[in-house]
Formats: sequence, C-alpha cells, structure tokens
Amino acid sequence: MKKTFTFAILHFSVAFTVAYLLTGDIILGSLIAMIEPMVNTVAFYFHEKAWQQPKWARLAMLKPSRKTASFAVLHFSVAFLVVYLLTGDLFVGGLMAALEPSINTVVFYFHERVWQRNEKAKLSLHCHHHDLQQHSIEISEVKNDQAKVY
Repeated sequence: MKKTFTFAILHFSVAFTVAYLLTGDIILGSLIAMIEPMVNTVAFYFHEKAWQQPKWARLAMLKPSRKTASFAVLHFSVAFLVVYLLTGDLFVGGLMAALEPSINTVVFYFHERVWQRNEKAKLSLHCHHHDLQQHSIEISEVKNDQAKVY
C-alpha cells in the first residue's frame, strides 16, 4: 500500500500541473487533478495485483518496460474518459490523455525502479542476515565440539 500511496502523490502533482496548464482554470484543473488520479490510483492498485502473479512478476523484474507499457495504456484510457466527461471537449480530453499519462509513464518507470531497488536491498539484507545467523551457528557448533574434545 505504501507503493500505491507514493505513486498517488506523484500522480496528483502531475495531473494538477497538466490540467491547469491546459484549461487555465484552477477549479477545473483541481477537479480533474482530484478525480483522474483517484480513478487511476484504484486502477494502479489492481494493475499491481495483476503483475504480482508469478509469471508476470518475473517478466516485470526482467523487463520493467513491459509493465510500464501496460500501465500506460490503462492510464491513457482513464485520463481521456475522465477529462472528456468533465470538459465535454474531445480535443482537451485527447490532449490531456496524451500529455498527462506520458509524463506519468516516465514518472511510473522511475518510481518502479526505486521500489525494485528497495526490494532488492531488503532481499540482500535478509540474505546477509541469514548468512550471519548461519555463520554464528557454525561458530557455536565448532566451539561446542572443541569444548567436548577438552
């Protein structure tokens, strides 16, 4: 859930900036920036759940660009629909759908890379911790064996 929350913050920031620049209206820009990221955050959650399946998780680790591309398609669709429904303007909906998801796709890629590094670091620490525990057990066994000899 932390990963989803951090992405939501980034998404709201990008959505507001793009919506405000396109509409010139702080109220409409704020409304778009609230609704579109909320819908996409829910979509992101289910997207993450789908990519946690073992087959897809391996693919995501090997080729994060595939996961990024699948989210880009989902994001484009949500952005267009939300903005079109709020503005009634196909051009603004299309422009928002092209710009905002494109920027967020780049943000998503780097967000994903940061979280992958975090996961790798946790695994590495866990492995080193396990190695230290194993080493400690081996030393104890050697000491016990030596004590039995004397």
